[in-house]
Amino acid sequence: MQTKVDEKQILVKNVFDPIAKKYDLLNHLLSFGIDIYWRKKSLALTKITKEANLLDVACGTGDFSITARKFGVTRITGLDLSFEMLKEFHKKSDWAIGNIVQGVAEKLPFKSESFDNVTVGFGVRNFYDIEKGLDEFHRVLKHGGKATVLELRLPKHKLFKLLYNLYFNKVLPVIGKLISKNDVSYTYLPNSVALFDKQVKVDKILMEIGYKNVEVHKFTFGIVQCTIGEK
Repeated sequence: MQTKVDEKQILVKNVFDPIAKKYDLLNHLLSFGIDIYWRKKSLALTKITKEANLLDVACGTGDFSITARKFGVTRITGLDLSFEMLKEFHKKSDWAIGNIVQGVAEKLPFKSESFDNVTVGFGVRNFYDIEKGLDEFHRVLKHGGKATVLELRLPKHKLFKLLYNLYFNKVLPVIGKLISKNDVSYTYLPNSVALFDKQVKVDKILMEIGYKNVEVHKFTFGIVQCTIGEK
């Protein structure tokens, strides 16, 4: 008998495995390339250093990890549930070989206080238990280490929200289907963002877990939020 955990993991794998080969193209195309800026800005706000030992959770094809490399970080571990996404990460980066793990945020296979930084880019809404996942981040972080959560949100401005929803719910699924030949994945995306925006306050969860100096930064008219918490 499948549990809700099993169902969510199967759903996420079924969403991301089929589009892995087209994921980067669609990401950059559908965000007009601004996703590159969002990652850079998040790491700059985190004040990540070259000496950091970084864990990139829900790393996908590795764009957050690759951005961190450009900041001079060399000790990077990537973790993702989707094996197909990890395969694409391997193809893009020789240095990633041996530093990528298949797994989930809620059960990180690492010792406590192992990392200086933990990042998750556009993946926290796919966790089957967000609070448990963020608590695991806290466990594996060293004292003074930081968790950085980058995630899509719905804009608050009424007119911009109307235009955003039109693009997100009507245009994006069509383009996604045409390029990836998969209509499920790009229907899931707007639905998951809407549900996440309505139900989840990342900063509140971080503070309840015990993170301190929690910061919230909004990018591009509020369609993306970067939340940073320190252990």
